[in-house]
Amino acid sequence: MAARIQPNMKHTAVKRQAWKALESHYKKVSTLDLRRLFAEDPTRGDRMAVEAVGLYLDYSKNRVTDDTLKLLLQLAEESGLPARIDAMFRGEKINITEKRAVLHVALRAPKGASIVVDGEDVVPKVHAVLDKMADFSDRVRSGAWKGHTGKRIRNVVNIGIGGSDLGPVMAYEALKAYSERAMTFRFVSNIDGTDFAEAVRDLDPSETLFIVSSKTFTTLETMTNAHTARTWSLARLGGDQESVAKHFVAVSTNAAEVSKFGIDTANMFEFWDWVGGRYSMDSAIGLSTMVAIGPDHFRAMLDGFHQMDEHFRTTPFGRNLPVLMGLLSVWHNDFFGAQTVAVLPYEQYLKRFPAYLQQLTMESNGKHVTLDGTVVTRQTGPIYWGEPGTNGQHSFYQLIHQGTRLIPCDFIAFAKPLHPLGRHHDMLLANVFAQTEALAFGKTPDEVKAEGTPDWLVPHRVFEGNRPSNTILAERLTPETLGKLVALYEHSVFTQGTIWNIDSFDQWGVELGKVLAQRIIPELESKAEPKLDHDSSTNSLIRRYRKMKEHYEDNRL
Repeated sequence: MAARIQPNMKHTAVKRQAWKALESHYKKVSTLDLRRLFAEDPTRGDRMAVEAVGLYLDYSKNRVTDDTLKLLLQLAEESGLPARIDAMFRGEKINITEKRAVLHVALRAPKGASIVVDGEDVVPKVHAVLDKMADFSDRVRSGAWKGHTGKRIRNVVNIGIGGSDLGPVMAYEALKAYSERAMTFRFVSNIDGTDFAEAVRDLDPSETLFIVSSKTFTTLETMTNAHTARTWSLARLGGDQESVAKHFVAVSTNAAEVSKFGIDTANMFEFWDWVGGRYSMDSAIGLSTMVAIGPDHFRAMLDGFHQMDEHFRTTPFGRNLPVLMGLLSVWHNDFFGAQTVAVLPYEQYLKRFPAYLQQLTMESNGKHVTLDGTVVTRQTGPIYWGEPGTNGQHSFYQLIHQGTRLIPCDFIAFAKPLHPLGRHHDMLLANVFAQTEALAFGKTPDEVKAEGTPDWLVPHRVFEGNRPSNTILAERLTPETLGKLVALYEHSVFTQGTIWNIDSFDQWGVELGKVLAQRIIPELESKAEPKLDHDSSTNSLIRRYRKMKEHYEDNRL
């Protein structure tokens, strides 16, 4: 069981009647077994499933009853979820610590829609940027955009970090089947020089375009990599400064810094402060995605996002996919003490989807204070992780099945393969259904004994079962489907944050380490021995690194 945070009765969640009722209810149902629940209700698998906007969610293999769901839905109402959804879609500044609207939903609003921020309708601006992105993408893909030497662009390198990297690289990998295979796409994010060196090692600079994604054009990691890319490109293109404008474009709002770098501001693609980094893959941050898959597929992805947005905004909570998933996560996290959620896509193209969700979920809801600044009394922000199936079955599924921790799982699968190869897909889907069945129902000692297992081995082969899971089924992985899946998790995160009464849209937790790093950099680079006033561990590590660095540099001479 997860450790409980010490209570602070100022936190409104514990005062809600539904929360108190759920605490009492939990004591009654915590020992319920999924075997019994299914045996007592043969229709459970059909009743506890919802289909909407092309996604089918089976949530029947969770440790919930009809009364549990009724209380969770009551909790959503008492937490003000309807009003908070309306506030987000209206463009109110619900990111209270940064005084910003939260309008990733505007990025996929159709032409003709109207969303007003500070008295201005932002939808026309969104579509103006999309049209500019489409024109640029078409020119690069067709070969009309030429590099400095007159060659067409065959390689695109996206330089960013956080949401400026995780979204584009996830979308590229997810939609590779729809990408322009005659082009090469690489992604650089880590300040570790290895990331850049490996990304460009086999590229021809005369055929390479860099997309530098940084809202302020000052982000340490991104701009360090961007300047390294600039040096690399110039060194191989004769040092002509004019070549920068042919091989670099920017996704930013800082025209002065973009121009100073040497990029033509006509090739600067804008986004806005009401777009959070982890919610930005469908903004200009997705430029590399659009170049890879083309404007039509990119717009299809946006349409998928929008369909899920409208479902979330308009559908009663009892049949609302993101709301149900969010409430079930709260139930597992706060009442059963589940500290993690495993996301298990049975689709190799979604291999980066769990990594993408790590930022979306944990940067959003990894908070310890409420909207009014008081300490929360419950666990927030479970840890999200995962790998594609069936690979994960041969690594960490052992822990999920027979370990001591309760790990709710989301299984994601598709009815139609993108690459039909013999029996492969039937075997893949059989594993999805078998794993959720095994997690839910396990194998009893009597069943193990009936197989002829020796008594001494029986305990080792028993599966307790009663492990919760959701199964999400869609027809096929398409750009539209990817948009729906991402928006599904975005709004599930929003639902959870509303229940916990936290701000899901700021991220102050990433600041302190970055500030301290800026202080330490000159201490590592100083020729003279620096005066250090950190703690004894940090001081010792800095001194040891300086000695190792000095020895390494002496040996290079």
